[in-house]
Amino acid sequence: MEKQIVTTNRSLTLETEKLLNDQVAKEDFSSAYYLSMASWCDKTGYANAAEFLYRHADEERQHMLKFFHYINEAGGHALQAELTGIEHNFKSLRAVFELVLAHEISITQSINDIVDHCFAIKDFTTFQFLQWFVTEQREEETIARRALELFDIIGEGGVGLWTIDQELGKLESFVQNSATATGPI
Repeated sequence: MEKQIVTTNRSLTLETEKLLNDQVAKEDFSSAYYLSMASWCDKTGYANAAEFLYRHADEERQHMLKFFHYINEAGGHALQAELTGIEHNFKSLRAVFELVLAHEISITQSINDIVDHCFAIKDFTTFQFLQWFVTEQREEETIARRALELFDIIGEGGVGLWTIDQELGKLESFVQNSATATGPI
Protein backbone atom coordinates (compact mmCIF):
# COMPACT_ATOMS: atom_id res chain seq x y z
CA MET A 1 0.00 0.00 0.00
CA GLU A 2 1.39 3.38 -1.01
CA LYS A 3 1.67 6.03 1.64
CA GLN A 4 -1.23 8.45 1.24
CA ILE A 5 -0.77 12.15 1.85
CA VAL A 6 -3.24 13.88 4.14
CA THR A 7 -3.15 17.67 3.90
CA THR A 8 -4.34 20.19 6.45
CA ASN A 9 -7.48 20.64 4.32
CA ARG A 10 -8.59 17.04 4.53
CA SER A 11 -8.55 14.18 7.00
CA LEU A 12 -9.24 11.42 4.45
CA THR A 13 -6.55 9.73 2.44
CA LEU A 14 -7.25 9.60 -1.27
CA GLU A 15 -7.58 5.81 -1.02
CA THR A 16 -10.15 6.06 1.78
CA GLU A 17 -12.05 8.71 -0.16
CA LYS A 18 -12.20 6.39 -3.17
CA LEU A 19 -13.46 3.48 -1.04
CA LEU A 20 -16.13 5.69 0.51
CA ASN A 21 -17.21 7.01 -2.89
CA ASP A 22 -17.42 3.42 -4.12
CA GLN A 23 -19.75 2.78 -1.17
CA VAL A 24 -21.81 5.84 -2.13
CA ALA A 25 -22.35 4.18 -5.51
CA LYS A 26 -23.32 0.89 -3.86
CA GLU A 27 -25.82 2.55 -1.54
CA ASP A 28 -27.28 4.50 -4.45
CA PHE A 29 -27.55 1.28 -6.46
CA SER A 30 -29.25 -0.40 -3.47
CA SER A 31 -31.85 2.35 -3.37
CA ALA A 32 -32.59 2.08 -7.09
CA TYR A 33 -32.58 -1.73 -6.97
CA TYR A 34 -35.10 -1.83 -4.12
CA LEU A 35 -37.21 0.82 -5.83
CA SER A 36 -37.34 -1.37 -8.93
CA MET A 37 -38.27 -4.39 -6.81
CA ALA A 38 -40.98 -2.35 -5.08
CA SER A 39 -42.45 -1.33 -8.42
CA TRP A 40 -42.50 -4.95 -9.59
CA CYS A 41 -44.23 -6.01 -6.36
CA ASP A 42 -46.71 -3.15 -6.72
CA LYS A 43 -47.69 -4.11 -10.26
CA THR A 44 -47.82 -7.80 -9.34
CA GLY A 45 -50.25 -7.21 -6.48
CA TYR A 46 -47.95 -7.62 -3.47
CA ALA A 47 -48.86 -4.33 -1.78
CA ASN A 48 -47.15 -4.98 1.57
CA ALA A 49 -43.97 -6.27 -0.04
CA ALA A 50 -44.01 -3.16 -2.24
CA GLU A 51 -44.33 -0.83 0.77
CA PHE A 52 -41.57 -2.75 2.58
CA LEU A 53 -39.27 -2.28 -0.42
CA TYR A 54 -40.25 1.37 -0.98
CA ARG A 55 -39.23 2.06 2.64
CA HIS A 56 -35.96 0.21 2.13
CA ALA A 57 -35.25 2.17 -1.05
CA ASP A 58 -35.64 5.39 0.97
CA GLU A 59 -33.48 4.00 3.76
CA GLU A 60 -30.69 3.09 1.34
CA ARG A 61 -30.78 6.62 -0.09
CA GLN A 62 -30.36 7.95 3.46
CA HIS A 63 -27.34 5.65 3.88
CA MET A 64 -25.86 7.08 0.68
CA LEU A 65 -26.37 10.60 1.99
CA LYS A 66 -24.62 9.74 5.28
CA PHE A 67 -21.56 8.72 3.28
CA PHE A 68 -21.90 11.77 1.04
CA HIS A 69 -21.93 14.18 3.97
CA TYR A 70 -19.11 12.38 5.78
CA ILE A 71 -16.81 12.50 2.76
CA ASN A 72 -17.40 16.22 2.21
CA GLU A 73 -17.11 17.07 5.91
CA ALA A 74 -13.77 15.26 6.06
CA GLY A 75 -12.42 17.41 3.23
CA GLY A 76 -13.03 14.97 0.40
CA HIS A 77 -15.35 15.22 -2.56
CA ALA A 78 -18.40 12.97 -2.59
CA LEU A 79 -19.35 11.88 -6.08
CA GLN A 80 -22.74 10.91 -7.47
CA ALA A 81 -22.31 7.68 -9.38
CA GLU A 82 -23.96 6.76 -12.65
CA LEU A 83 -26.38 3.89 -12.22
CA THR A 84 -26.71 1.06 -14.71
CA GLY A 85 -27.78 -2.55 -14.59
CA ILE A 86 -30.95 -2.18 -12.53
CA GLU A 87 -33.16 -5.24 -12.97
CA HIS A 88 -36.86 -4.51 -13.53
CA ASN A 89 -38.49 -7.92 -13.82
CA PHE A 90 -38.31 -10.72 -11.30
CA LYS A 91 -39.19 -14.39 -11.42
CA SER A 92 -41.23 -14.47 -8.21
CA LEU A 93 -41.76 -12.79 -4.85
CA ARG A 94 -39.42 -15.31 -3.26
CA ALA A 95 -36.77 -14.52 -5.89
CA VAL A 96 -37.04 -10.83 -4.97
CA PHE A 97 -36.22 -11.56 -1.33
CA GLU A 98 -33.45 -14.01 -2.24
CA LEU A 99 -31.89 -11.15 -4.21
CA VAL A 100 -32.40 -8.78 -1.27
CA LEU A 101 -30.50 -11.13 1.06
CA ALA A 102 -27.68 -11.74 -1.42
CA HIS A 103 -27.40 -7.99 -2.01
CA GLU A 104 -27.32 -7.17 1.71
CA ILE A 105 -24.59 -9.76 2.28
CA SER A 106 -22.51 -8.12 -0.47
CA ILE A 107 -23.03 -4.69 1.12
CA THR A 108 -21.96 -6.09 4.51
CA GLN A 109 -18.75 -7.40 2.93
CA SER A 110 -18.10 -4.03 1.32
CA ILE A 111 -18.56 -2.21 4.64
CA ASN A 112 -16.30 -4.74 6.37
CA ASP A 113 -13.61 -4.18 3.74
CA ILE A 114 -13.67 -0.42 4.33
CA VAL A 115 -13.59 -0.94 8.10
CA ASP A 116 -10.57 -3.23 7.68
CA HIS A 117 -8.84 -0.64 5.51
CA CYS A 118 -9.47 2.14 8.04
CA PHE A 119 -8.21 0.02 10.90
CA ALA A 120 -5.06 -0.88 8.94
CA ILE A 121 -4.19 2.77 8.22
CA LYS A 122 -5.29 3.90 11.68
CA ASP A 123 -8.07 6.17 10.42
CA PHE A 124 -10.06 5.75 13.60
CA THR A 125 -12.43 8.63 12.85
CA THR A 126 -13.71 6.94 9.70
CA PHE A 127 -13.54 3.58 11.49
CA GLN A 128 -15.87 5.00 14.16
CA PHE A 129 -18.21 6.51 11.54
CA LEU A 130 -18.52 3.08 9.93
CA GLN A 131 -19.58 1.32 13.14
CA TRP A 132 -23.17 2.50 12.66
CA PHE A 133 -23.18 0.81 9.26
CA VAL A 134 -21.74 -2.40 10.70
CA THR A 135 -24.68 -2.60 13.12
CA GLU A 136 -27.16 -1.54 10.45
CA GLN A 137 -25.99 -4.29 8.10
CA ARG A 138 -26.60 -6.91 10.76
CA GLU A 139 -30.19 -5.66 11.01
CA GLU A 140 -30.61 -5.56 7.23
CA GLU A 141 -29.43 -9.16 6.86
CA THR A 142 -31.65 -10.31 9.73
CA ILE A 143 -34.73 -8.76 8.14
CA ALA A 144 -33.94 -10.33 4.76
CA ARG A 145 -33.43 -13.76 6.37
CA ARG A 146 -36.71 -13.44 8.26
CA ALA A 147 -38.50 -12.54 5.03
CA LEU A 148 -37.19 -15.69 3.36
CA GLU A 149 -38.17 -17.79 6.38
CA LEU A 150 -41.79 -16.73 5.77
CA PHE A 151 -41.72 -18.60 2.46
CA ASP A 152 -40.45 -21.75 4.17
CA ILE A 153 -42.83 -21.57 7.12
CA ILE A 154 -46.00 -20.52 5.32
CA GLY A 155 -45.41 -22.05 1.90
CA GLU A 156 -46.37 -20.51 -1.42
CA GLY A 157 -49.39 -22.66 -2.27
CA GLY A 158 -53.03 -21.67 -1.87
CA VAL A 159 -53.26 -18.42 0.06
CA GLY A 160 -49.59 -18.72 1.03
CA LEU A 161 -48.31 -15.84 -1.11
CA TRP A 162 -51.14 -13.60 0.09
CA THR A 163 -50.30 -14.49 3.70
CA ILE A 164 -46.58 -13.93 3.11
CA ASP A 165 -47.36 -10.49 1.66
CA GLN A 166 -49.39 -9.67 4.79
CA GLU A 167 -46.57 -10.80 7.07
CA LEU A 168 -43.96 -8.80 5.14
CA GLY A 169 -45.89 -5.70 6.17
CA LYS A 170 -45.26 -6.59 9.83
CA LEU A 171 -41.67 -7.81 9.50
CA GLU A 172 -39.77 -4.65 10.38
CA SER A 173 -41.74 -4.04 13.57
CA PHE A 174 -41.28 -7.70 14.57
CA VAL A 175 -37.51 -7.45 14.12
CA GLN A 176 -37.38 -4.10 15.96
CA ASN A 177 -39.44 -5.51 18.85
CA SER A 178 -37.14 -8.55 19.03
CA ALA A 179 -34.10 -6.27 19.15
CA THR A 180 -35.64 -4.24 21.97
CA ALA A 181 -36.41 -7.37 23.97
CA THR A 182 -33.02 -9.06 23.47
CA GLY A 183 -30.69 -6.14 22.83
CA PRO A 184 -29.36 -4.90 19.48
CA ILE A 185 -29.47 -7.27 16.55
